Amino acid sequence: MARITVLEVEGCLASSAAITHDVMATANRISGAMKRALPFDVTTMRCGSRRNGAKLRGTDLVIVPGLGTASADELDGKLKSSACRRAADLLVEAFETRAMLAASCASTFLLAEAGLLDGRRATTTWWLAPSFQRRYPKIELVTDRMVVADWPIATGGAAMAQMDLMLAVVGKFAGPKLASACANYLLLDERRSQVPFMAINYLASQDVKIAKAEKWVRDNIARDFTMEELAAAVALAPRTFARRIAGICGVSPIHFVQRIRLETARYLLETTRVSVEEIARQVGYAEPSTLRRLIRRDTKHSPGHFRPAA
Repeated sequence: MARITVLEVEGCLASSAAITHDVMATANRISGAMKRALPFDVTTMRCGSRRNGAKLRGTDLVIVPGLGTASADELDGKLKSSACRRAADLLVEAFETRAMLAASCASTFLLAEAGLLDGRRATTTWWLAPSFQRRYPKIELVTDRMVVADWPIATGGAAMAQMDLMLAVVGKFAGPKLASACANYLLLDERRSQVPFMAINYLASQDVKIAKAEKWVRDNIARDFTMEELAAAVALAPRTFARRIAGICGVSPIHFVQRIRLETARYLLETTRVSVEEIARQVGYAEPSTLRRLIRRDTKHSPGHFRPAA
């Protein structure tokens, strides 16, 4: 039986904590119904502003639910709080005693602040990815993944990626069959990528030049253009533009344009009856097969999946 500690930092996201406990309880319930040993012994430790002598000892895995912050500035302030500093110390102590760690969304910043992710692959919520990259250059950030299980540390993306992270935990400690059974019981779909959920306009709005580039792409979306032409439209050299867009949005110029084209195509699929062929032309793809391939790559669905019900 794996000993699991859920470290709930003061003000953590209630839904993230609930998902953590629900998946663990479901794994135990399914195992019990099959007359098998329960895989998890779960305890909760709450970390608040008041310091106490609690230690994370004798645990196999520490799970940190999302911190529940609404902006990068709010997160910066929270990371400086006594509760988060105490949580970071506890995580370091636990890791030094061979405990594994798992965190998603803004909680990944706790691991990074403690230096636990240096030299590792990790992910975080897509909308905080640019801030994460700037703050922690020693970490290989994989911005598009929902979960990066670089054991003994696993990280997850945006808030509801906690359920994807928990399925990865169940798979690691109790096997893929039980993880699949939990997913089926809780009606959870496998989601490997954050890409379909990224709002490129939110990221672009953080920089005047990139916001201007986004508007230019939308204004010229129906025609073919080069990345050099796009860079020139915002008065930047191509290499400077590529570095800037990677820093703000975490993507290359080509993927930046693709995200805008695909967002527009999906909106048209969901709100109109225009044919896929016509939508492809409207968003700048001469061949409908290109649009179909990119939609399937990003969402694992065909364009028809996004059509409104008749």
